[in-house]
Amino acid sequence: MGRILLVEDDDSVRSFVARALSLDGHEIVEAENGGIGLEAALADEEGFDLVLTDIMMPEMDGIEMSRSIARARPSQKILMMTGYANQRERAEELSAIVIDVVQKPFTLPVIRKHVAQALLA
Repeated sequence: MGRILLVEDDDSVRSFVARALSLDGHEIVEAENGGIGLEAALADEEGFDLVLTDIMMPEMDGIEMSRSIARARPSQKILMMTGYANQRERAEELSAIVIDVVQKPFTLPVIRKHVAQALLA
């Protein structure tokens, strides 16, 4: 199982995803925005097997956060989530560092499948 940094500003989505992934045995570290997520990613000496982040967030969005993480940790696996089609297109420019973008709303089996695939990538 993996260590996952979950960055999501919506408390209910973050809680839902964290519970779902914990059921699969993953260790989840939660952050409520990109700034906090970036700090957590860079401060953690063990590193994360995966960063799972929303794209649209206050303070620092998931794309800006992902770019910063990738500069510091180029091999970091990143999986993004979004409910906005135009944001999915913005993430395409990050194809070198982002494994995939999951469209919201998603079901429990869908997010679990995408995370499992991202961890194997």
